[in-house]
Formats: sequence, C-alpha cells, structure tokens
Amino acid sequence: MKIDFVSDVSCPWCAIGLHALEQALARVAADGLTATLHFQPFELNPSMPAEGEEIVGHLTRKYGISAEQVAANTEAIRQRGAGVGFTFGLGKRSRIYNTFDAHRLLHHAGLVSPEAQRRLKHALFRAYFTDGMSPGDHAVLLAAAIEAGLDAEAARDVLDSDAHADDVREQEGFYQQAGIRSVPAIVINDRHLISGGQPVEVFEQALRQIAGEGR
Repeated sequence: MKIDFVSDVSCPWCAIGLHALEQALARVAADGLTATLHFQPFELNPSMPAEGEEIVGHLTRKYGISAEQVAANTEAIRQRGAGVGFTFGLGKRSRIYNTFDAHRLLHHAGLVSPEAQRRLKHALFRAYFTDGMSPGDHAVLLAAAIEAGLDAEAARDVLDSDAHADDVREQEGFYQQAGIRSVPAIVINDRHLISGGQPVEVFEQALRQIAGEGR
C-alpha cells in the first residue's frame, strides 16, 4: 500500500494525524497489511516572512476567531495529541514560521529513503510543537536532520543552496490542482483520500476497507 501524507510541519493536526495513522498501520500489520509512507509538501502560509509571526494574532486574523477561541482550540489539540502519544509543549510555540526550507530538506530525505524521511518528519514536528523551535531556522533543521540519521554535510549543502526548490513547488502545485486545500490529506494508492487528523480507529477501518478492495 502506498500512502502519500500531504502536510505542513507547522500544522498541529498533521502531527496528530501522522501518529494516529502510524498506530493504525501497526494494528493492520498484524494481518499482513504493509504500507510505505511518502511525505508531500503543503505550505499553510507560503508568504510567511522568515522572522515569522506571533501565533495568536496570526490565527485570530486568518480564521476570524477570538484569542479565547484560539486558547480553547490549543487545549483541544493538546489533548488529542496526548491521546496519540504526541506532546505539544505548553507555552513554547509562540510564533508561526515559513516552512519552505523544511520541505526542501524533507524532499532530500525522501531521496535517501522513506524511513529517513519519516524520521525527519517526526523530528521536525517535535522541534516545533514540543520544543517551540523555528522550522525555518537552518540550525534547527540541521539538528533535526542529524537526529533523523541523515548525513550532516549533505543536509547542510541542501540548506545552503536552493536545492529541490523546484521539486517542492511542483509537488505543491500537483496536490493543489488535485483539489487539496487543507491538511493533513492522506492519499492511499493514488486513489483514496482521507482528510484531517482522524482517530486511530477511523484510519484503521479505512485501511482495512481499501486493502480488501484490492484483493
């Protein structure tokens, strides 16, 4: 089974969705169902400046909600994350940043191996959501690459250049043209779409159903 996980590293529901999907995959693996994950780029804020923006003000302007609603949503996200084993660091994530370079590095990791890309995705989620670090900071990105087991010099070469920029933009355009406007978007076998950070049970049921159709 091929799974394209379309997401942004600054999307909290993407972190929740990935952990839930992986737990669902672990359940179906007992029945011999296997899958390969490929992480595809999506930028929630492609025009975000390098220095980022204060997150509460950004969310209230973007979605037309109050600071109190932002706080309530943040707590709901924290609880959902805890339910799938992911920690959202309380009070640490105060800004939102440009993530284009993170996607370039993820593309590089995908060329190394799907597993290296998966490890990097997890490292980037932890860096931003758990530790409150900027996914636009090259030092943070390099540390995540090393944590994921990638070659440090190769990762530094990517970050110090515009390597894979065209590839990332091409993939972003492909999924936008396919109608994806929000993330996470999970595309299975290039045919089936599951949207949002669904519960583990929803992912499990969908995976079993899709696998059954292919038999």
